[in-house]
Amino acid sequence: MRQSWPRLLFLLVTLLSVLSPCSGGAQALDGGDFGMQQDPASLEGDHLYHVVFLRAAPGRILDLIELLKEERDLLADVNEPEPFWMRHTQGDQWDLLLLYPMGEFHEYYDPERVERRMESGTQKGLSERQLKKEADLLTSWRDEMFVRGPEPEIVGALFDENDFYHIEIFIALAGRRRDLLEERRMENHYHRELGRPQNLIFAREAGGPWDSFTLGFFRDLQHYADSRDVPAEEEDRAARAAGFQGARYVGATMRRFILYHRDTLCVSIR
Repeated sequence: MRQSWPRLLFLLVTLLSVLSPCSGGAQALDGGDFGMQQDPASLEGDHLYHVVFLRAAPGRILDLIELLKEERDLLADVNEPEPFWMRHTQGDQWDLLLLYPMGEFHEYYDPERVERRMESGTQKGLSERQLKKEADLLTSWRDEMFVRGPEPEIVGALFDENDFYHIEIFIALAGRRRDLLEERRMENHYHRELGRPQNLIFAREAGGPWDSFTLGFFRDLQHYADSRDVPAEEEDRAARAAGFQGARYVGATMRRFILYHRDTLCVSIR
């Protein structure tokens, strides 16, 4: 969504103090190049993910991160996909978002595969089940859901090469869920016309109140701000090419289909 320069300057002052030292990111995959070149179909998908939002108990955020790193290592030991994760800096109430690639329910919860996860953890000291119990002790709020989204290779490449993220999560009005997803596609078309990074689109399969969310990737805060520094007439042209009446209708169109939504800015955890 378009932001005013006073707002961007405020973000710059308030967020630079919390960005991680690694937030510059690697340059091999430029977010702008991704926005121009990526096939729109690859921005969505049918791969199943488990999404977990966590708010740490007061003063325990670093302890919770360390425990989740142990869980990540456990999963790697048995060749399970490692979760993608990010840390909130401004926006919603949660501290951490974790995105676990699953594939399909029957694959992920196959008894032999579950047993491998359990055995690996037991050999190291804590099983997967015990790690989750320990994490619960460090967590004051939790929300989770299952979503369908792009292939993990696409998601992983973007997480590897970018360290600043913008997530928008939505509850659609009754009967407007498909309309909202189509609007998200139109907004990606709008970004593509302007050479901005496009968003990955995830749609709810089960659990949680949210119907969908989009995830945008940027190298850092400056990249996020630069991507919005476009002349008004060029934005208007791009909006019309994407199917909107004009640039000022982009946000208004999305709001026709939602009960409410939340924006959050996040940084990487290394």
